[in-house]
Amino acid sequence: MENGVVLLDHGSGGLAAGRLIQEFFLSRLGHEELHRLEDSAELALDSRRIAFTTDSYVVDPPFFPGGNIGHLAVHGTVNDLAVRGARPLFMSLALILEEGLPLSELDLVAETVAQAARECGVQVVTGDTKVVPRGKGDRIFINTAGIGILDGPSYSVSGLEPGDILLVSGPVGQHGMAVMAARAGIDLGGGAGSDTAPVWEMVEALASDLGAGLHAMRDPTRGGLATVLCEMAEASGVEIEVEERAVPVASWVRGLAKVMGLDPFYLANEGRLVLGVAEGMEERGLAVLRSFPQGAGAEVIGRVVSKGRGGVVCLTAAGGSRPLRRLHGDPLPRIC
Repeated sequence: MENGVVLLDHGSGGLAAGRLIQEFFLSRLGHEELHRLEDSAELALDSRRIAFTTDSYVVDPPFFPGGNIGHLAVHGTVNDLAVRGARPLFMSLALILEEGLPLSELDLVAETVAQAARECGVQVVTGDTKVVPRGKGDRIFINTAGIGILDGPSYSVSGLEPGDILLVSGPVGQHGMAVMAARAGIDLGGGAGSDTAPVWEMVEALASDLGAGLHAMRDPTRGGLATVLCEMAEASGVEIEVEERAVPVASWVRGLAKVMGLDPFYLANEGRLVLGVAEGMEERGLAVLRSFPQGAGAEVIGRVVSKGRGGVVCLTAAGGSRPLRRLHGDPLPRIC
């Protein structure tokens, strides 16, 4: 290391890499299994029903208003477990670092991962670090896996029924727009930024309060609200109507999206829930969501109107309608 920059040669062996692991991660992440540095972690679970997920994070830039790639690595992993109804327990953390990465950036990511893991109640128990030559990577990529325990029912995108009411836990599109603004060098000012946050506490409270009235759940990450609604409609075999006026969108997201020619319904989120509840349970669902800071902007956005082939119609503010489709291709690459 020289002048605060990672100068490891990718073929140099384990000594320098080991020093990085010790100084930046083992000093912050306290689980004893991680400190053993074995090739795999030995974990004890008190149930045979677990949820298991994996994800990779290549966001560009890795630092953006409201968070950084470290937040995404933890929040994205625990949220994928949470929306299945699983309490997050353990996760892995594998880093691919490009030669030349400033140590100050690695230090900030490591501190963020440690803080986010503590807040989420998840323990990082195994990991890996690789360094690639300068020009063969892009600063930092992170891969994770997560394990959670299912103490109660599991939820899926296929549980919607005719009559169900659809809720979203807060304004949509904030993460995608925050990253796009950072990429374009746009200063968002105070209070505007990514919505990246854990959702497990909201899920736990919803499950406890609504019981069997909570039918389906998903986090609208890449592809945004519209894509997740399409996935839920197709998996459940139902037709959905969404009220455009009812979908919460922050004014700064709406304004920037208009300038950039983007639809907020398709912008990524990293701390939101989309859920379907039995008719008559929507006010209880809203009350639960709004009792949490990240759910303060929760709203009812639509309903399941019938069985069908799996379609979503948006009733526009102008009094018309438009179909919502899945996001095809990747018009906003490296958003998470």
